[in-house]
Amino acid sequence: MNSKQRVHAALRREPVDRLPVFMWFHPETAQRLARLLEIPVSGVAEAMGDDVRMTWVNNNYAMEGIVHEHEGESHVDIWGVQWTRQYGFNQITGFPLAQSSRDDVLRYQFPVSHQDELLRLMLPVMAHQQDYFVGCDVSPCVYEMYWRLRGIEMALLDMVEAPEFANEMLKRCADFSLQLSVGAVERYALDWLWTGDDVSSQLSMLMSPTTWRKLIKPHLARIVAVGKAKGLWVAHHCCGALRPIIPDLIEIGIDVLNPIQCNCTGMEAFELKAEFGKQLAFMGGVDTQDLLPTGTVDEVRRATARLIEGMTRDGGGYILAASHTIPPETPDENIFAMYQEAGIAREAIYDRAAQIRKAAIRA
Repeated sequence: MNSKQRVHAALRREPVDRLPVFMWFHPETAQRLARLLEIPVSGVAEAMGDDVRMTWVNNNYAMEGIVHEHEGESHVDIWGVQWTRQYGFNQITGFPLAQSSRDDVLRYQFPVSHQDELLRLMLPVMAHQQDYFVGCDVSPCVYEMYWRLRGIEMALLDMVEAPEFANEMLKRCADFSLQLSVGAVERYALDWLWTGDDVSSQLSMLMSPTTWRKLIKPHLARIVAVGKAKGLWVAHHCCGALRPIIPDLIEIGIDVLNPIQCNCTGMEAFELKAEFGKQLAFMGGVDTQDLLPTGTVDEVRRATARLIEGMTRDGGGYILAASHTIPPETPDENIFAMYQEAGIAREAIYDRAAQIRKAAIRA
């Protein structure tokens, strides 16, 4: 099986030669693995055996696709959001609409003229479409895009004090994501459309489920419908304790849920699998807060093996991934142990790294 066949089969609950994997690394972790394997950072996913190729075409590109070399370096993106590298990640340090009146907020213009430029970010991904499972990330879709413009406090305040105004702005955020979605599915032969909106903390949702259903769900549903109309899998990313709205995500057509932060309220992986596994596939669940950075190799292997067994009891519907980016304090041996349990041996990783080096020399 190649990676494309493997992921499709797993999502259809069909037999696979090994479990599909899609892992995200903290930038410092990726750099360390690149040094260890003697390859460019851009080759780490390939060497490690990850099965999915995907990139961001919405505002997440500004967060993750623009990489600063030094701590404290900043950029302002085409949405007007300021990002500063802090602890290896780009963090928001300037919200363009935080101090704006509601009238001025309504005058805000999304960077529609840049949509073709954003969609072209998919071209390197599509070079792998024959062998890999390819996706387009159109997140943040609704609420998360609004708070990046307005600031979390003001966004939530708008939703409470002026729900009609907030709904209009949430609609405009969704419209931009929807336009990118339409462009992506028409231009590229995708395997899944990736949506996302972080609406939860580790303990609970940031708003009531009722508010989410009223102000966010209808807009997210419009974006999901774009992928479903093309016969694509549709994945959704939401960190935190989102269990109250999982039935709603299934209702609007979400096929795959990520990242399953197992330390959050109500997000125990096996409980989610038992309750929703017939209707929903899962990606994630390997603990990055305690297990990977502080566990022993044996603990990592046992926990990963148990997770895989429990999440594939119905024959599939699971992609191995961590519950967040793998932090830089994670020992190399723990990373290799996790991959080993998915059927990806350390020797195979080093062999692929050697092939990447040879290809670079030939080029």
